[in-house]
Amino acid sequence: MDTQTFRFIETNGISLHVAEAGPKEGKLVVLLHGFPEFWYGWRHQISDLANAGYRVIAPDQRGYHLSSKPQGIEAYTLDILRDDIAGLIAHYGWEQAIIVGHDWGGAVAWHLAATKPDLVEKLIAVNIPHPRTMGKVMARNPLQWLKSSYMAFFQLPTVPEELLAANHFAYMQTAMKGSGKGASFTEEDMKQYRKAWAQPGALTGMLNWYRALRKGSMQQTPRKLIEPPVRIIWGVGDPFLLKSLAVESLKFCGNGEGMFIGNATHWVQHEQPRIVNRLIKEFIE
Repeated sequence: MDTQTFRFIETNGISLHVAEAGPKEGKLVVLLHGFPEFWYGWRHQISDLANAGYRVIAPDQRGYHLSSKPQGIEAYTLDILRDDIAGLIAHYGWEQAIIVGHDWGGAVAWHLAATKPDLVEKLIAVNIPHPRTMGKVMARNPLQWLKSSYMAFFQLPTVPEELLAANHFAYMQTAMKGSGKGASFTEEDMKQYRKAWAQPGALTGMLNWYRALRKGSMQQTPRKLIEPPVRIIWGVGDPFLLKSLAVESLKFCGNGEGMFIGNATHWVQHEQPRIVNRLIKEFIE
């Protein structure tokens, strides 16, 4: 089993804490986590990909865990989040990388592929739609409005931080466990997440990704065909995102396919790691 190493890398004016694994000469695979995770959200994928010969990096994205947490919501728009990752790819000496993103990390991945396609060899989006599909589906389907209502709450100042931090992050733990299948997250997992959430400034940094929506973050992604090949992996029991978002997202892909996994939710990479790992590897080989 490949062991991970950790380091801090300067990119786009900030410092990102990065987990690394796999041979240095291996093709670069970048794993981008979402809310409210950190590099640890890819623990079931890192070793498997590294053992297959890939150079795997999984950063804590800005605002999260041990990475920089700049102040102000303007520092968390998709253009800026994308440039963090573009700088990482350059740091590792590659012209292109395979980009895998889940949740908000997937939004960054879509945006990178849409605006800097030369940097993306292939894109794998895990339970996250193309940034431009959300408004379209919400307009047609009130159920998606309902599923996304927590985003409006996250816009409030300070109150969300207080709620999320209360009773040792009880709300966050309940939300993650309750929205997944079975024992997707162990008590040891939750211990790791609590440590990450307790980092000074982390909750505000994490929530600023949502708050940047009012700065037009999602509108920064152009309405044009994604050039690199795309595979969407989607747990069909996602309580936050309708399956129709994945179908709509394929319309933005010049070369795209959707892989839908039953008995899985938004946390599909935790619940069905063998299936997800196989789908990633067969697509990038």
